[in-house]
Amino acid sequence: MSGQDVSAGAVLSSIQAKTALVGVIGLGYVGLPLCLSFGEAGVRVLGFDSDPSKPEAIAAGRSYLTQFASDRVKTLARGGTFTATSDMNRLDEPDAILICVPTPLTRHLEPDLTFVTQTGEAIAARLRRGQVVILESTTYPGTTVEVLKPILEKSGLVAGVDFWLAFSPEREDPGNKTHTTTTIPKVVGADDEDSRRIAAAVYETFGVPTVSVSSSATAEAVKITENIFRAVNIALVNELKLVYARMGINIWEVIDAAKTKPFGYMPFYPGPGLGGHCIPIDPFYLTWKAKEFDLSTRFIELAGQINTSMPDHVLAELGRALGERFRKSVNGARILLLGIAYKKNVDDMRESPSLKLIEKLEAMGATVDYFDSYFPTIPKSREHAELAGRKSVAWDLDAFGAYDAVLIATDHDDVDYRGLADSARLVIDTRNACARGGADMSRVVLA
Repeated sequence: MSGQDVSAGAVLSSIQAKTALVGVIGLGYVGLPLCLSFGEAGVRVLGFDSDPSKPEAIAAGRSYLTQFASDRVKTLARGGTFTATSDMNRLDEPDAILICVPTPLTRHLEPDLTFVTQTGEAIAARLRRGQVVILESTTYPGTTVEVLKPILEKSGLVAGVDFWLAFSPEREDPGNKTHTTTTIPKVVGADDEDSRRIAAAVYETFGVPTVSVSSSATAEAVKITENIFRAVNIALVNELKLVYARMGINIWEVIDAAKTKPFGYMPFYPGPGLGGHCIPIDPFYLTWKAKEFDLSTRFIELAGQINTSMPDHVLAELGRALGERFRKSVNGARILLLGIAYKKNVDDMRESPSLKLIEKLEAMGATVDYFDSYFPTIPKSREHAELAGRKSVAWDLDAFGAYDAVLIATDHDDVDYRGLADSARLVIDTRNACARGGADMSRVVLA
């Protein structure tokens, strides 16, 4: 809309007419599905990513995330609806800019907004009147106004007057085929009415329901609340798992029975630790921010302690089982770990407890191999760079009998758990996968 009417009404009209160009910064698990959703609704979209391999893949019509078929990318790319670039100098082209970049933690569990601030500076360098900027990255309440807005206003333009600014939290659940980008309602918050209306209209172009809230900080708090809710409840069942196991009670049987109650209960499941970009990280954003108000988030911090202790519990169970069954310790044992992904049926290993388990096992003197059909090779990561390049073993039930134990960390559906339980000497199952698969449980230990 450069050179045209850039009033709020004109910007809103162009968005509703689907003549506006949408820009998405960060083409990962959040950004790529957004691009596909806009493109398939007939909205032109320009993706930005600092990793040049992603724009190259899009130009070639190839998806680099297994949950999205390459045909979807190819159709949009060949039709010119979806293009991508690593050139941030083109940020003046989109009429709406959506920021979908990572928000990790530092080693001291403090927010690391480096990617947000760098992206904001890149936008500010090219910001023009009439653009709308929407932050989607999960963060603490106040980030949009306190961090992003001042950076953007270094351009000389004023938020709510010259450009529009909002926050709309990503709500992606990788691998979920029931709830997708186009069906999960989008919460939209902004600190002026025009920004709120314009931002909501951006998402309404691909038919998703929108829920407007009174401020960007409120929208930020919505996402933090959703993730803290999950983290706390997962911590609860992880703690119950320890208590019930000591009593000889199977936690998974308890949950299966409890969830038959049609009200007042929602099932959560234990595991070897938290994974993904949201649940292990986001609660600590609020914990950090609360200190500014002289408040201690004891409940959230306790949940974090319980969840982060789960890998050590799993290894303790492994050591106990090896000792009782084979008079063997973890030191010197051969272990096969099943699953590098943080959750089943996805090629996403962000914050995966599997990576921590491998490192801890090797530090204890074990030799560790892994199998994961979604990860033939472990890619490079910031926290576990030394594991990059390791390759999955082939699926071979006969060969698996040579390992002292098989540790199920991720319960992909493409695994023959019955055959595994019959072939392995010992299975440490953190997901109840063997029981669900109808396996003989005589060599299986739930952990």
